[in-house]
Amino acid sequence: MTSHDRRDYLQADYDQSLLWVGLLMLAFGLVMVYSASIAIADLQTHSLFHSYYFLIHQAIYLGIGFSAGYGAFRIPMKIWQAWSPKLFIAGVILLIIVLIPHIGKQVNGSRRWIPLVIFSLQPSEFMKLFAVLYAADYTVRKAGIIESFRRGFLPMLIVMLMIGFLLLQEPDFGAFADITTISMAILFLGGVNGRQFSALIGLFCAGFIGLILISPYRLERIIGFMHPWRNPFGAGYQLTHALIAFGRGGWFGVGLGGSIEKLFYLPEAHTDFLLAVIAEELGFVGVMVVICLFVWLILRIFRIARTAVQLEKYYGALVTYGTGVWIAVQTIINMGVNMGLLPTKGLTLPLLSYGGSGIVTNCIALGLVMRVDWENRMTLKGYKL
Repeated sequence: MTSHDRRDYLQADYDQSLLWVGLLMLAFGLVMVYSASIAIADLQTHSLFHSYYFLIHQAIYLGIGFSAGYGAFRIPMKIWQAWSPKLFIAGVILLIIVLIPHIGKQVNGSRRWIPLVIFSLQPSEFMKLFAVLYAADYTVRKAGIIESFRRGFLPMLIVMLMIGFLLLQEPDFGAFADITTISMAILFLGGVNGRQFSALIGLFCAGFIGLILISPYRLERIIGFMHPWRNPFGAGYQLTHALIAFGRGGWFGVGLGGSIEKLFYLPEAHTDFLLAVIAEELGFVGVMVVICLFVWLILRIFRIARTAVQLEKYYGALVTYGTGVWIAVQTIINMGVNMGLLPTKGLTLPLLSYGGSGIVTNCIALGLVMRVDWENRMTLKGYKL
């Protein structure tokens, strides 16, 4: 960091651009969720404010998310590090609980939710956050032996396989891929042996291929993704309608609220396929604005992580890097699915899509990043933390 950058960095107590971009994306997501969900809200709900059902719920989730994110920001990173193993164990317990019949709620053949009073808790979303915290803590604690296969590498591999087994019982293949990528990225940044890391990548690639080949359901999704128009009313139904939405949007879209695909043609329009609705209503320009916002957000997160490394705050740096990888990977997968570049997976668009657990965990993750940034700035100002 140059003296000029350092001076600019110390003018504020937190990264204002990161905060405002995050708030802008959450607000934009609220608008688009409302636009994408009006039709399905009219059909599925019969309350007085039935058209606003998903809008009201998303606003409630944002309120909870803001509170949780601010609470996360107020807790020092050393406390987060001390609690990381306990939070990870809590996440594993939730993954087990959701698989218990009559406790976990089953939707569309997947048992991923635990019904609560206000909303349904999705343990896999919280497991992404807990995986970031635990992998960062594990890497820092095992820094001296991380290159050892038996003492450093193997225990983490066993933990990842255990989490993968639980997620595949739901099944939630997308969350498994997300958590695996997060953990591998943190291990790589933490200095794991290059040959072991390469072997791990090869092992998981072979495992993913094997899981696809032995599951008719997953294999059908792969085939449907490669040739969606061969079966537009079956395996290729979601993708063909997403592509139609992109085609109808053109350069500038049909206008906010003008989407036809959200009128019961495109399933999960307000969750997994929100980007397709954005493309139809706001066009290529709208999609590019969303992409630019994500790029800016991720670059700011990585900059904060790099500063933490320079200040030798390695746990905070790894948590921040892990958060950046998490948002980047999930965004790339969701956008790839919407554009027909990747097989259909049940991953929402971070900060934008409808969903209580996803929004709350995203807000907590950004709160943690803001905390790391605040501690960086306080350290550079000479404060003892």
